Amino acid sequence: MDTLILSRIQFAANISFHILFPTITIALGWFLLFFKLRFQWTGDFKWMEAYRFWVKVFALSFAMGVVSGITMSFQFGTNWPGFMETVGNIAGPLLAYEVMTAFFLEAVFIGIMLFGFSRVPGWLHTLATFLVAFGTTLSTFWIIVLNSWMHTPQGFEMIDGAAHATDWWAIVFNPSMPYRLGHMLLASGLTVAFLIAGVSAFRWLRGDRKESVRASMRAGLGFAALLIPLQIFAGDVHGLNTLEHQPQKVAAMEANWSDTNGHTPLVLFALPDENARENRFEIAIPSLASLILTHHADGAIPALDEFVAEDGTVLHPPVDKVFWSFRIMVGTGMAMLLVSWASVVLMMRRAPDGRRFHIDRLPRPLLFALVPMAFSGWVATLAGWYTTEIGRQPWLVQGVLDVSSAVADVPAPMVLSTLLGYLALYAALLFAYVSVIVYLAVKARHDAPLTSLTPASGAAMVDAIAREDRGLQPAE
Repeated sequence: MDTLILSRIQFAANISFHILFPTITIALGWFLLFFKLRFQWTGDFKWMEAYRFWVKVFALSFAMGVVSGITMSFQFGTNWPGFMETVGNIAGPLLAYEVMTAFFLEAVFIGIMLFGFSRVPGWLHTLATFLVAFGTTLSTFWIIVLNSWMHTPQGFEMIDGAAHATDWWAIVFNPSMPYRLGHMLLASGLTVAFLIAGVSAFRWLRGDRKESVRASMRAGLGFAALLIPLQIFAGDVHGLNTLEHQPQKVAAMEANWSDTNGHTPLVLFALPDENARENRFEIAIPSLASLILTHHADGAIPALDEFVAEDGTVLHPPVDKVFWSFRIMVGTGMAMLLVSWASVVLMMRRAPDGRRFHIDRLPRPLLFALVPMAFSGWVATLAGWYTTEIGRQPWLVQGVLDVSSAVADVPAPMVLSTLLGYLALYAALLFAYVSVIVYLAVKARHDAPLTSLTPASGAAMVDAIAREDRGLQPAE
């Protein structure tokens, strides 16, 4: 493998590892705010127990995301200098906006959020939680702006081979940004909802019957059931936007080689053969691809044969990778829909004590299924990310800069050695991350529950939690 292929694999490995953690922190901050507000409104300490458990996962995820993000950004200079040389006048300010507006906000208030609940007034701790959650979302906004601009660039002009901004509003609000941002935020929400539900199911199966476990599982499954249909809708409108601006990606997603006459079938299974330019062992539903993408059964969708130059140069992305990553994303989403809705329907049945939304109504097989589903959001996110990024090939910036023009002139063995180092390190860190979450879940069973004392004021809440931390009995 040459330097180009190795550099692409290395960057893919870095961004695949990095994206796992912002996908959690983006939405987990808002879940923590929900837990904190529920505690303040109800005075029920089960919500504070849930907060104190999941804030540890947030801190761990935040640290992993920061470190891996810094490593990834270095590769713009070491592996892809042509990227910043060509579009650095646009990419540089957008990355700087993310640091100045979002990262600094998170850095300032995360200490209060993690360690201040027994040291500052309750309202200040809640405000810090909100600002950290807002900061993670703002950070996502700027990163998605840059990524979307790379897919649908506008608001610039090329001068001496470099892009110069002419309209920052057009750059920020480029045609694909709103759809991509909504899709990513919902993906984060689903990832965290299933993480909370899955870890809570694991704790429940191990005999942890705390009210905080019940509350966390209900919240996770409830939000998952609410968000998955919204994500399906967001995916549909995002697909229509992609059809308009990147038709070759849609053609690869559908493995449609030559059909431009309408009534295009939806291919459920196939082995795309790029040499023969056909699908082998194809299983398809007639006209359904046209109906989904154009909302008309006779609608025409792009064909891959349209993206081959006269000299035979292929101008579309690798078909098999885009085809299968898209189906993994959709298949995982369908599993999320089935599991979350089945769980909510079962919990809605009236329990013997007359209560609804009771997790005792969930059968053990479903609880066991929820445990591996804890990380289903990661699978769907990575599959969707591969669909998006591989589907842009051979372009790094659509129509402006191709991948081969941006790679550094570095010896292939040097790239290979660092790639192997990254892969080994990331495998170890990922194993450690999951192990810590399992450890926290097992350890939580032996933690004494917080007192059911309802504080009369923020000061009383701080005093009650501080006394719990010191192992003292609550004040009478």
